[in-house]
Amino acid sequence: MASRPLDDSTVTTLVAEATMAPSMHNAQPWRFRYLGAEHIVLLRADPERAMPHSDPDNRALHIGCGAALFNLRVGAAYADLVTETTLLPEPGDPLLLAAVRLSAPVPHSPADVELARLHPAVRERHTSRHPFSDEDIPDDVRNTLRDAAAQEGAELLFPGPWHTESLLDLIRDAESRDALDPGAAEDVLRWTRLGAEADTAVDGIPDYAFGPRKEDGRAPVRDFAGRRTVAGRGTTAFEDRPHLALLSTRGDGPADWLRAGQALERVLLEATLAGLATSLTSHALEEPALRPLARDPAEGVGQVHMVLRLGYGPPGPATPRRPVREVLEIV
Repeated sequence: MASRPLDDSTVTTLVAEATMAPSMHNAQPWRFRYLGAEHIVLLRADPERAMPHSDPDNRALHIGCGAALFNLRVGAAYADLVTETTLLPEPGDPLLLAAVRLSAPVPHSPADVELARLHPAVRERHTSRHPFSDEDIPDDVRNTLRDAAAQEGAELLFPGPWHTESLLDLIRDAESRDALDPGAAEDVLRWTRLGAEADTAVDGIPDYAFGPRKEDGRAPVRDFAGRRTVAGRGTTAFEDRPHLALLSTRGDGPADWLRAGQALERVLLEATLAGLATSLTSHALEEPALRPLARDPAEGVGQVHMVLRLGYGPPGPATPRRPVREVLEIV
């Protein structure tokens, strides 16, 4: 584990690692402010990167910021720092999502070794929109992922065959609804980068990360190209029996969404260390009234926030990130 002084360079590194987190359409809806005298990092939502059509209540925005917050905690632990995190510290300022106090470890309060262990996966984790094999995920790996979600106050459920079929139906229904809605593609068009734009992008989903078109199979992989042509993009078959997992929390408010984001990233980092490829979809969950349909019909409780697709397959490419100087202010 590395040990570094708490200076501007360390904080810059922590924020750079925080921004490796996934966010809806890679919009990166976060800003950070470091209060040097108090050793506090403030995490703020960036409303200019909200998605009014796909995410009208900013639930996905909070989940993405929660994932970035978890990466910040991992980076701090790796730097041998102790974190004290407060969610939504100012009720009158809803854009201020978290405050993280950084301090050096003392005998009764050491840095979190389990968080530091996840550090190598922060930059290795990428969304993969490629086919996965049909190889099953071992029970011990599933248990590790369940425990990862539970440590952040969430639940990870691996649905059985019947429930999986119903989830796939919900996702297909969402795709069909979008086809009938003229405004459905608004957010996707804003946050996808094609051709020369993909080579210089600092946010959004570049065309080289779309993955191949789906010729056959039932994996829930969103086609971000739509009817647009992407040069050199092939077509291939995907898995018929995708391995899915549902991430949920008992509550459904901003603090719950931030917890869900932290749990999501903890699960994704553990999955990466276990050699799994991952992708995410919240397509069927964008309508609040339809989210309860994604629950386990027998024992599901709470609110489902994300559908994860897990498996053994090629890792996805790294997607662009904004320069740290654009998202971090040091005062």
